Amino acid sequence: MKNPLLDTEGLPAFSQIKPEHIEPAIDQVLAENRHQIEEILAPEKTPSWESTIEPLEELNDHLNRIWSPVKHLNAVANNNELRAAYNACLPKLSAYSTELGQNEDYYQACKSIAESNEFKSLDQSKQKVIENALRDFRLSGIELDKKDQERFKEIRLSLSKYATKFEENLLDATNAWKKQIIDQEQLSGLPESTLALAKQIADREGLDGWVFNLEFPSYMPVMTYADNAELRREMYEAFCTRASDQGPQPEDNPGKWDNSKIMEKLLALRQEMAKLLGFKNYAEYSLATKMAKDTDQVLSFLTDLAKRSKPYAEKDLQELTAFAEKEFQEKDLQAWDMSYYAEKLRQHRYDLSQETLRPYFPAPKVISGLFKVVERLYGLTIAEKKGIDVWHEDVQFFEIRDHTNELRGSFYLDLYARSQKRGGAWMDECLIRKRTHRGIQYPVAYLTCNFTPPVGDQPSLLTHSEVTTLFHEFGHGLHHMLTQIDVVGVSGINGVAWDAVELPSQFMENWCWEREALDLFSGHFKTGEPINDELFEKMQAAKNFQSGLQMMRQLEFALFDFRLHMLEQPVSSTQIQALLDEVRREVSVIPVPEFNRFQNSFAHIFAGGYSAGYYSYKWAEVLSADAFSLFEEKGIFDRATGKRFLHAILEPGGSRDAMELFVDFRGREPDIEPLLRHSGIAA
Repeated sequence: MKNPLLDTEGLPAFSQIKPEHIEPAIDQVLAENRHQIEEILAPEKTPSWESTIEPLEELNDHLNRIWSPVKHLNAVANNNELRAAYNACLPKLSAYSTELGQNEDYYQACKSIAESNEFKSLDQSKQKVIENALRDFRLSGIELDKKDQERFKEIRLSLSKYATKFEENLLDATNAWKKQIIDQEQLSGLPESTLALAKQIADREGLDGWVFNLEFPSYMPVMTYADNAELRREMYEAFCTRASDQGPQPEDNPGKWDNSKIMEKLLALRQEMAKLLGFKNYAEYSLATKMAKDTDQVLSFLTDLAKRSKPYAEKDLQELTAFAEKEFQEKDLQAWDMSYYAEKLRQHRYDLSQETLRPYFPAPKVISGLFKVVERLYGLTIAEKKGIDVWHEDVQFFEIRDHTNELRGSFYLDLYARSQKRGGAWMDECLIRKRTHRGIQYPVAYLTCNFTPPVGDQPSLLTHSEVTTLFHEFGHGLHHMLTQIDVVGVSGINGVAWDAVELPSQFMENWCWEREALDLFSGHFKTGEPINDELFEKMQAAKNFQSGLQMMRQLEFALFDFRLHMLEQPVSSTQIQALLDEVRREVSVIPVPEFNRFQNSFAHIFAGGYSAGYYSYKWAEVLSADAFSLFEEKGIFDRATGKRFLHAILEPGGSRDAMELFVDFRGREPDIEPLLRHSGIAA
């Protein structure tokens, strides 16, 4: 049987990949890699970049090419057979990764090169790969004795297994809940677009009436527009208790999807791993690969921002409660009422809602306009390429070329929510840029969102918030695709400090608010007319509506995450809840019901890469706001400033220290004032 995963020429053959291909492909490539590693590191060979590091990098990239489509399919086209094959490979990949991180011969080879005359002659990107490798060896337990190395290996394996299980429980709990409504009177207030989607879901499931689920395009409009407070409460409770002891449960096995014990295990294992390596706690360990110098710096950054922002959040809440009482005689606002009355207040104050704007953002227009923004900033052109093998009929494929028509990178675009697809939005790597004896391997990205799909003959109409999400993920994609670094370890987003990796993504969001840019990617789906001046002025006026509350929400998540990972002893799920309650008492101004189990679905920190790193969003927002302030000075489409950002931030990837690159672009270290100004929070 021909295995499509082992054919690594060109792009993945998604339509041909079957669950039964996955484990044999991984077994084969791991066996081949291990054999070649032995040959490369044979004692009679003198270590050098060309004979040691380069071929080892090539092996890692070869493995990535095979695993990347599998990992991606598990996220966007999940089913039981695929999940089983994916899970069977995780321990094998974890063991291989840990072996490599504890390979004494590899470590000594890197040390030898770093101390040699050759090192001084290597270019900066190659030097950085070796420096990062030496750091990562220490973080992989190279200096531990054999017994502790074995324990480290077991921990890494368990962490991988539990993180995957956390995400599976969350997906299953999300997919398990639905609400069928027959009586249209219960749907008062919901926009036509939401009703049409609910009708489409009901038809798909062979049910009468309207069906709502916990996917974001279904959930969020109910919370924002449904006049039926009981429906809002029911959906809110289902959403914020997912994968917990309180939430949706399989009838035959209550507790099957409860992530409580998994959180306990993940935290205990992370803590044990950090202590094995000589760190006081996992937060300290995590900072070894970040811009922030130490835990005190992160905590003082977050608490200072919270102190500055809290008065604005309290003012936001006072205005909201006063409005709800005056206009609706609602004296006791609950958590499931907040979005609803906030939307009413927004409409009252600015005569504007997300639904007012939705007709102006048909997905095809937004995509073509986004490409024009990138073209004007960096002199690049983006065009669709047909006939590419994809995993779903909605997926498109595009190429990016420069002014000489040279290919710079390509990407898959998968925009719409559907069952068996992980929630949220993300960018991931399909192929990484590198130079081979045959030339350049150009980078390829996956750009994935969960927007409302087209309904009937009507195109998908995005909210302005969804447009911002698309620009954000495209910023990540540009960081990956526009790199000019030909060494895998520091190409694109590889090797970039985690708290700087959000800079290019948050930076792109700024163009969503600029008139000159909006005219490129907005136009009424029926008439093509642009957003008029009156509507644009309302958008600008409403831009920082309740920004104090939004800021405190993000700081609550960041402080909870960081303080949780600073704990030096294992904790129970009860203690996790107690810490979250404590953080909320300090920084939150909105009361949260006792049944809320937000932490059980906090995939960023329990299943993603943001453990002890959620602060990175705010940290990088300081960088992105300050970077954009230069465009505010020079003009948002100033080509010289665009090229400067391209050359200083996007092209170098991880080949240099993040702070050095920022100073190259801005001429100085970052300043927090632009973030406070952009957020409507005075210094």
